[in-house]
Amino acid sequence: MNDLKSDEYWMEQALIYANKAQQLGEIPVGAVLVKDNTLIAAGYNRSITDNDPSAHAEMIAVREGGKVLNNYRLIDCTLYVTLEPCSMCAGLLVHSRIKRLVYGAPDAKTGSAGSIMNLLQEPRLNHQVEVTAGVLSQTCSSTISAFFKQRRAQIKAAKKAARVIDN
Repeated sequence: MNDLKSDEYWMEQALIYANKAQQLGEIPVGAVLVKDNTLIAAGYNRSITDNDPSAHAEMIAVREGGKVLNNYRLIDCTLYVTLEPCSMCAGLLVHSRIKRLVYGAPDAKTGSAGSIMNLLQEPRLNHQVEVTAGVLSQTCSSTISAFFKQRRAQIKAAKKAARVIDN
């Protein structure tokens, strides 16, 4: 498999995990950790479900990957994630020595792999992560956009129902 086909394949796997997050009512972000073209670990957002602000898809996949590889350093691993990591997750990738990050949708509000800052390639840090952005970007973006559109509609309907009850 060439690099683009391989990246698209693994991003499709991350999208499957994003769907699991959405089924829980979580923001649909999924991540898969790959080494030597083999799935090592996966994760999806669980912050609301677990009452844990650190339970992002990347965090879960990396934690599980460390257990599977029996090492806190994830040398020569690639993380595929449907949304550009935030600063917390970008810091995690630097500390875990992930070799490469591949993400789908950019995040203009919290993206720390180039959108608002590039923590992953900060030359003052002791490790830099290779970054490939925009793999299946349209699919990843539309998944998240549709989720928030649905959530806004639910909130609007709930407010409308509350006004009817109050009257």
